[in-house]
Parts: sequence; C-alpha cells; structure tokens
Amino acid sequence: MPNYFKDNPDLQFYIDQWINWDAIFEVTERFGYAKDSLNSKAEAVEFYRDILELVGQFVGDEIAPHSSQIDREGVSLVDGEVVFPERLESIFEGLKALELHGMNLPRELGGQNCPMLLYMIQMELFTRADTSVTTHYGFHGGIAMALLLFSIREGTTTYNPETGEILETRFADAIEEIRTGNAWGSMDITEPDAGSDMAKLRCIGELDADGNWHVTGQKIFITSGHGKYHFVIARTEKPETSDNPMAVLQGLSFFLVPAFTDDADGNRVRTVTVDRLEEKMGHHGSATCAVSFDKSPAMLIGQRGEGFKYMLTLMNNARVGVGFECLGLCESAYRIARDYAAERPSMGKTIDRHEMIADYLDEMQSDIEGIRALAMEAGTLEELAARTEQLCDAGVMDTILKDDSRAQSHRRQLKKRRQLARRYTPLLKYVAAEKAVDHARRAVQILGGVGYTKEYPAEQLMRDATVMPIYEGTSQIQSLMAMKDTMGAIIKNPQTFIKRRAQMRWRAMSARTPIERRVAKLQSISLSVQQHLVTRTAADKFSSLQGKPISGWPSEFLKNWDPKRDFSYAMLHAERLTRILVDEAICEILLAQSRQFPERQEVLERYLERAEPRCRYLHDQITNSGDRLLERLRDEEDQAEQTAV
Repeated sequence: MPNYFKDNPDLQFYIDQWINWDAIFEVTERFGYAKDSLNSKAEAVEFYRDILELVGQFVGDEIAPHSSQIDREGVSLVDGEVVFPERLESIFEGLKALELHGMNLPRELGGQNCPMLLYMIQMELFTRADTSVTTHYGFHGGIAMALLLFSIREGTTTYNPETGEILETRFADAIEEIRTGNAWGSMDITEPDAGSDMAKLRCIGELDADGNWHVTGQKIFITSGHGKYHFVIARTEKPETSDNPMAVLQGLSFFLVPAFTDDADGNRVRTVTVDRLEEKMGHHGSATCAVSFDKSPAMLIGQRGEGFKYMLTLMNNARVGVGFECLGLCESAYRIARDYAAERPSMGKTIDRHEMIADYLDEMQSDIEGIRALAMEAGTLEELAARTEQLCDAGVMDTILKDDSRAQSHRRQLKKRRQLARRYTPLLKYVAAEKAVDHARRAVQILGGVGYTKEYPAEQLMRDATVMPIYEGTSQIQSLMAMKDTMGAIIKNPQTFIKRRAQMRWRAMSARTPIERRVAKLQSISLSVQQHLVTRTAADKFSSLQGKPISGWPSEFLKNWDPKRDFSYAMLHAERLTRILVDEAICEILLAQSRQFPERQEVLERYLERAEPRCRYLHDQITNSGDRLLERLRDEEDQAEQTAV
C-alpha cells in the first residue's frame, strides 16, 4: 500500500514550507530549556517528518487493507467488558509497540515532546485509513495531554525553577498508563436528557463526610467509554435561580473518575459500569458506550464550579481534532472516487473525463485544499496559544524565561492567537464535518451502483461520515458560536468594523493584483452580511421598545437582551453566515500562501471560482428571506404563552 503521507503533495507543502515551525519549536522545546532539547528547528522538523512517514506507512499497510473487516466485525460487550476482535486488537498492539501514545508528552514523562499539531495531522492519516481506529486512537495521547494540562492549570505540577523541567504532576500514574498503551480515557458529557443543553445535566458530584468526592448518574454516547480514566462533568452546586443560564453552568464541576482497579490476581473491580454498546450506523470498530456511576470515587479537577471551563478546553481541542479527522475522510472519499472514475469506461472514455464527473472531482479537490489550509491555521494557533498559556500557568514565563525576548514576544501575541484560534475552530469543525458527508455521498454517486454495495468502501465512508456534523458539537452549535462571536465583536467595537469595511471596499477596487481584488470583494460580501445582521438585530430591538418610556431606552437596549427573541433573525441565518465566514477565512489564508509561494495562487484561484458565486447566493438569501418564518414562529410562541396563562 502507498505511504499515506508521502503520496500527498498538498500535505507535504505544509510540513516542508508553510507551518510556522520556528515559533512552534520555541514553545515546544521551552526555548532550549526542555529536557534533552533538540538542537534546531531543522532537526525537529526532520524528526516530525520521520514520524509522519512512519505513521503514513503503518496506516497504509496495517489499517487501510483491513478497514472493511473492522467495520464488519465491530466490537462486542461480554460480561460488562468491551472486547475488540483479533484484527483490531492487533492494530492497537502495533500502535503500542510504536509508542505513539506518548508522542506529545514531555520527555521527562517518557514522551517525545512533539507538538500537538503533529498529533492532529496524524488524525488525517489515520482517518484516511479507517475512521473507527482514529476515534479510539484519539482517546489515548489526547487524554494524557489533557491530564497534564489540567494539573498545570490547577497548580499541582511542580517544576525545576532553573530548567522548567517537570518534577511532579498530579496524574503521573494515569499518564504513564496511557503513554505505555495500557489504558485510555474518555470525555463523559452527554446524558439521556442533556445534549447541547448543559443546564439539564443531572449527574451529580457529592462530597462525603471524610472529604472524598463521588459521582452518581448516567452518561451516554461516550466514545471509548470502556476506558479506565473518565473526565466527567457533574453538578455540585444548586443554582440560586433556574432561569439564569450562567448560574446553572456555574454549578458544574469537573472530575477524573477511574472506572476500575485491577487486584493482585488480575481481577477487575469496576466502580463505573458499561451498560450497553450503541448499535450505530457507522464507526463499528469504535466502542460508543452508555456508562453508569453509582457513588463512584472521583477526583475534583480545579475548583468547584469550574466544570464548564474545563469542559470547553477539552471540547475546543477535540473540535480541531475532528476537523483533521473529517479532512482524512474527505481525502479518502476523493481518492476512491478519483481512482474509480479514472478506470471506469463509459461512452468511449473514462468517466473522469465526462464534464460533470470532472467537475465533481475538481470541487472535491478544491474543498480538501481549503479545509486543510483552515485546519493547519487553526491547529497552529491553538498549539502556540496553548503552549504559551501552559508556560504562563506553570510560572516558567516569570522565572527562567522572564528575560527571554522570544518568550515575551509569544506572551504579547497570546491574546491575538487565542482570538484567531477561537475564530477558526468552529469554522473548521463546521465545514470539515459538512464536507465529509458531502464528499462521501459524492463518492457513492460517482461509483454508481457498486458504490451502494459493500464490495467497495464508499458506502462505509458514507455511514462513517454521517455522525461528523453531530458529535463534538453539532454544525448548528458551531454556527451559533461563530455568529455570536462575529456579531459580538461588531457590537463591542463598531468603529473598527466600519473602518475595516471601508478598507475592503477600497481594496476591492485598488489592490495591486486581480486575485487580491477578488479576495477583497469576497471579504466585502462577508462584511456586508455582518452589517445587515447587526443592523437588523438592532432595529428589531428598537421596535421592542415601543410603548416604553424613552428614559428607559438606553438601559433596555444595552442590557436587557433576550437571546431567543432579539437575536432570532441572526440565529435563523447563522449557518448561512458561517458558510460565508468559512470561505472568507480560507481565501485569506490561501492569499497569504500565494504571496509567499506563487505556485499556490492556482489553489486560491480554483477555490475562489466556487466561493464567489456561493457567497453571493448566501448574501442574497440572508438579506431577502426569513421574515415569513420568523413571523410564524412568533405567532406560535405568543399562542403558546396565552394557552399557558
């Protein structure tokens, strides 16, 4: 089988030319203070490349040929324990032997001290081979790094003040088990009656008379929930008022719950039970569990009431990971469709030369290049921001690095990087997940009748892709996040927005090259839509002040916002806005690449060819539709309120 890294020129462009390895090398190696630091960026990149080539060959040889078998055999629940079939078990034994689970951990904890970005890029390679393996693999090293991060954040990791080397960390035993491949973890958030609505979580954390924490409740849809270490969000405080969403969220705390212990004879004693395995459409080789806690011993992470904050940290990183995961699925769908079309004759030529199929394939390739640009940018920004925050949380910035100009430069850029990472993450999760489904469906269509059979892998990709817009935050949640942040930034600083819009209008006419003018025009479309949504929201708010004393208008307008009513128009169009924001962000990134590497302009031109008419259409939809539906919803809501009275 081919090496899944070496056969991908676009991916290699990022490793060899685009990723800001200088900055990543500095923060990852703690500016030369990390244990056994690599000597140079060049040495580091060579090491990272070797790992990707190793992974690319492993997934090509050991996973991809067996994907249909993994899907067919699935996993099973026997006497309360999840059992992997022989093939899947052998794959994870191979990964264990390669010691990949600890690649991101510091060397003093037995790891290779690689950037998390490298871990994310691996996810693309794994998913191109098999989605189920990726999903389970992600809950090894990712959980280990989260344990370290949370210990640093809560102040339970100590350092050598002269080198920044970790001396002790709270969860060292768990981290070591995961690093060696003998354990893994899970994120336990969803409950039977609580998905995106965190206020409805019922799982509780209780403190006993001896000062020990216990967790009670059930969690469902838990990926790799048969693992040993569970991150659990649970309610520990009763809200003062049930109608204040923030008060409800502030009553949540975050716990690490070991699911079992093994006695001296190797017998497993469970304190967390696996109730069932979900029978899913796809991801058959991944265990998705319902788990129950019954006064299960737990360790509080951070402080009481900080659960939502810690959960967001996990979710943000997971969403970037899912972006890379979806990218791998898109790549797999594209290659299956492309290779089949190149061999399937019809009407005197192979179908890849028929205009409509050629157009499909061209769009799939352009989508993948755009998603990869966004993924690399989001991953790099998240890496730099998270590493800098860790150095600050650990006090390293204020001790050994306080006089290092490079370190202080990272500190100054932290806010901007965090803002950009916050901007890109929901856009990446949204577009990558939606395109994974779209590309899988197109692969089935291009293969025709055989695409609908199990003889070819396209139908499995279709089943595996369907969950992508659902888990780790639905596409609609990502859209609401993007809309909220975009509009919030305008409301907070309207002068900056007005100035930027004027600049884009000018650049659309005066930029030095046609390609820059085209990008500026697309940015102007985005800004026009944003202005329309803010203006419409403000107008709706003002109309709600009718009949109220003028003296009370300032307070009503600035403070008393009802998200359900006042933002209804923006919420209706949030997904359309998000699609425009995605195209805007991708074109900005590709334009930056083309300025430095002229050969990348062709990638930008192909992407713009499809993004420009798409954004014009979305602009028209947003500015000319929605009133009829919103009026109907308001009438129905008013009727419901009257009926309730």
